Amino acid sequence: MTGTTWQGDVDNRPLPTTVRDDFPFFRGAEGTGLAYLDNAATTQKPAAVLAAVTDYYTTANSNVGRGYYRLSRTSTDRFDEAREGVRRAINARHADEVLFTSGTTHAVNLLAATLGRRLVGPGDQVLLTGMEHNSNLLPWRRLCEEVGAELVTVPAGADGRVPADGFAAALGPRVRLAAVAHVSNVLGTVNPVREMVAAAHARGVPVVVDGAQAVPHRPVDVRALDADFYCFSAHKVYGPMGVGVLYGRRDLLAELPPYQVGGGTVKGVSLAEPVRYLAGPPRFEAGTPDVAGAVGLAAALAYLDRLGWSEIRAHDRALVRHAVAALGALDRVRVVGDPAHDPSGIVSFVVEGIHPYDVGGQLDRHRIAARCGVHCASVFLDGLGLLGTVRLSFGVYNTLDDIDRVRDAVAGVRPGSWTIDHPTTRFL
Repeated sequence: MTGTTWQGDVDNRPLPTTVRDDFPFFRGAEGTGLAYLDNAATTQKPAAVLAAVTDYYTTANSNVGRGYYRLSRTSTDRFDEAREGVRRAINARHADEVLFTSGTTHAVNLLAATLGRRLVGPGDQVLLTGMEHNSNLLPWRRLCEEVGAELVTVPAGADGRVPADGFAAALGPRVRLAAVAHVSNVLGTVNPVREMVAAAHARGVPVVVDGAQAVPHRPVDVRALDADFYCFSAHKVYGPMGVGVLYGRRDLLAELPPYQVGGGTVKGVSLAEPVRYLAGPPRFEAGTPDVAGAVGLAAALAYLDRLGWSEIRAHDRALVRHAVAALGALDRVRVVGDPAHDPSGIVSFVVEGIHPYDVGGQLDRHRIAARCGVHCASVFLDGLGLLGTVRLSFGVYNTLDDIDRVRDAVAGVRPGSWTIDHPTTRFL
């Protein structure tokens, strides 16, 4: 890692621009000169992660948990070390509380099919916030439709926040399970998760937390949050695509049936005897896992730890506040919500009279990659009365200059000055 960290006051100061040198993408043909501001969708990968994945495939590649030869044991050790690395990063009590999935979507579907089926029945309720990403909404909606339960949402206010007392008031006697986003993928709003969990637990209701947007921007302590389940994706936290984490308390995981079954999930199979499934992670990790992905995720979390969480948080504050000020100075531009309050690296805005897709097309002309649309959270955008937004989402390699480029590009947007063919329906 070529980036350095500071000592002393880092309350509102970006990381050094040399951090960008840690990411080979920005030295390639596509990355050179690009202001990449779509990190809430996926992040670029530091050399440390690429090296960890390459090293696994070139020195330890073998299937895990099933071989007694040395190479297989080495591969299993790497997988176990990756699980322990994730455990340390989120402060889980036990390594076997960390399950590897293909990502947040997989984790929530797993819980809906296991935990949800065990807890939720006809006439019951599942409680969500009104800001959920479709990955933490649709699995619960489908569950409710299939079992005859009711999906209830606590709407966000005009400021894009879900108040803790409003969430607590919605925890009626029919609520059997709650699922909440730690950080909104649209506005970067931070939910009061600890207070929400406490209110739910006071009524005996378990809570699933979608941490996909939190883990890249703040240290997460699942024990301090008292989360029952917490999930996130590697590719949003500088790790590989196709791998993620589901944390679950050991006692709760022990009560759940397997989600998928197959190799590695059983003690033995006989057609004459009941199937005996293994405990812990093997019960939920059927088939061959993405070992290299897990190794890469652990390397990504270690990379962030080396950068320093105080420095990363200060970097977010500096970039978000600079973006709010720069965009707020432009005519017809409105920043949505209050991203400068407890910043989490996301700023969404709209330009009066111009479709978000057209603004995104203008930014692309200026070699600025930003997301436009409803960000897989159309229910949230509907509640805010918005067709969509342009979303800037920052990573550790972004700079104040990236934001100034956005300001200059948006300042040149005029109705009819740049038009792309966009569909009549919104991108989801």
